[in-house]
Amino acid sequence: MRNICVITGSRADYGLLKKLIKKIDKDRNFNLKLLVTGSHLSEEFGNTFSEIKDDGIKISDKIEIVLSSDTPSSVCNSMGLATILFSKSFKLHNPDALIILGDRYELLSAASSALIHNIPIIHLHGGEKTTGAFDDAIRNAITKMSNLHFVTNNEYKKRIIQMGENKRNVFNVGGFGAEAIKNINLYTKKQIQEKLNFKFYNQNILITFHPETHDINNSKKSINIILNALRNFKEIKFIFTLSNADPEGRIINKQIINYVSKNNNCSYFYSLGQKMYYSVLNNIDCVLGNSSSGILEAPSFKIGTINIGNRQHGRVQAKSVINSNFNIYNIKTAIKKSLTKKFKSSLKNLKSPYYKPNTSENVIKILKKIKKIDTSKEFIDIKF
Repeated sequence: MRNICVITGSRADYGLLKKLIKKIDKDRNFNLKLLVTGSHLSEEFGNTFSEIKDDGIKISDKIEIVLSSDTPSSVCNSMGLATILFSKSFKLHNPDALIILGDRYELLSAASSALIHNIPIIHLHGGEKTTGAFDDAIRNAITKMSNLHFVTNNEYKKRIIQMGENKRNVFNVGGFGAEAIKNINLYTKKQIQEKLNFKFYNQNILITFHPETHDINNSKKSINIILNALRNFKEIKFIFTLSNADPEGRIINKQIINYVSKNNNCSYFYSLGQKMYYSVLNNIDCVLGNSSSGILEAPSFKIGTINIGNRQHGRVQAKSVINSNFNIYNIKTAIKKSLTKKFKSSLKNLKSPYYKPNTSENVIKILKKIKKIDTSKEFIDIKF
């Protein structure tokens, strides 16, 4: 039996990882070691580790790294602390492989520590491109430290191979979020309203906005532009999920909370949890902001995405995505377009570029075939 260590650092990656985590836990070939870190363990961000406990999944270790500030210096301090604590945890649990998803800064610390401990790294969602955030560089750095790559799209597979990785170690299994949507029993509209204590309007938009970490000094200005655009739509219900623990995420959250307190057509939540989040997506007209879920998951619900700014620039997009810059008029225009019958009808047969059947099952099958993951790597040159 192999010890498979999985790390989750936020509500977002846990929702994507949950089905795979459960399959690893139930498979007698593997011994799951789940490490929980990041905003999961922060009261300010909703203590979302409780969702993991509610799902009946045993947490092997808690790596507390989120500090009370979100300046670049404090994030660097968190990364340094994470490197130390992950090293201790790896020594304790002795994993045969480490699974990490995406591009969060705490995962860079985990990957760096695993590299030095000679622990094979299995990276999910690599090869993607998001030029508006430092996550892009973190993701690529993790790719170069990883030994197996499970990607969500053929374009991303090609990009990882272009980065010098052996094509035999790169597998296109599809998106973990797109898979989860197909396998979850959603709440009804009535249940959502009862559990969240609000009423849907005739038109509803879900909003998630994170800092553009390549331009963090403009976070307050950027969110205020969005909020000022929303003032023109009193007939629409706006449902906010608050920002993550990136630098200046707290600034964004403060502005949102203040705005919601003054506008009756708005509600906010620190975290909805995967089932509730997908249930809300199933009952709204579109999503707005710059969250990856607007690109990766919203298309599966055949609804529009108003993607603002550059944080997600470079990702493969479905035709349901309407891109806008930080301009009040352009955001208003995008909202109006997303609500038209013409636009909505164009999405009836929409296919997500990230969906492939049996994503988690295929990961398990591949891991079973590869009895021992070789940590030695050769850079594969591409012929020009």
